[in-house]
Amino acid sequence: MTATLRGKVAAVTGGAGGIGAAICARLAHAGATVVLTYRSSSAAAAALVDSLPGAGHFARRVDVTDSASLGALAAETGERLSRCDVLVNCAGTTRFVAHSDLEGLDDGLIDEIFRTNWRGAFAAIRAFQPLLAQHADGLVVNISSVAASLGTGSNVAYCASKAAMDCMTKSLARALAPRIRVVSVSPGLVDTEFVRGMDLAWRKDQLARTPIGRLVTPEEIGDAVVAAATLLQPLTGCVIPVDGGRPLA
Repeated sequence: MTATLRGKVAAVTGGAGGIGAAICARLAHAGATVVLTYRSSSAAAAALVDSLPGAGHFARRVDVTDSASLGALAAETGERLSRCDVLVNCAGTTRFVAHSDLEGLDDGLIDEIFRTNWRGAFAAIRAFQPLLAQHADGLVVNISSVAASLGTGSNVAYCASKAAMDCMTKSLARALAPRIRVVSVSPGLVDTEFVRGMDLAWRKDQLARTPIGRLVTPEEIGDAVVAAATLLQPLTGCVIPVDGGRPLA
């Protein structure tokens, strides 16, 4: 991949997870210095940092529900790297609860999902806004989900949290223009280790619901993020689908 982000800095929340790690790798291969966060997988985060091409990358344990820790990360990024050009909100949480099981979707889980998936993303943008606006070409990429538009996903609250994220993308694209662009990248079911560990019959059913006949890879999500930062400069306030055509099924 051409190093089109040389000299730029990208911060990725949830960067040590399956999708986040692929995004970090694609950004680094495009020339960016990467700052990534993790919640518990310190060994995976350290190994990822060591594997990235280039220099200056670092990882920090950050809970995105703790706004103070996000503020500290933004301050450290500014002190160490003097800039942040791209912020990717990839940190998220969910749990499988049947949509018909209203009692199973308890208040605690609902609050956890919205604190992490929506409030955490907003808090990260709030913390990094001064750095992103510094060079008048900042970019926020919110990793959303096709669940936001289809209403099908791990549970009702997860779908609603991703719909809220897409609405935030539009609101902040307007509010932060022209210095910062904001877009959502919306995957369908992604071929991660977690998904490969699911029931075989369920996975076959998901493939049958995907018109391209395969699941989207984490690397393809990373490619979409890099494209938003490089080739797709006019885009803001929009949702970029990377879903294999799942809304058509």
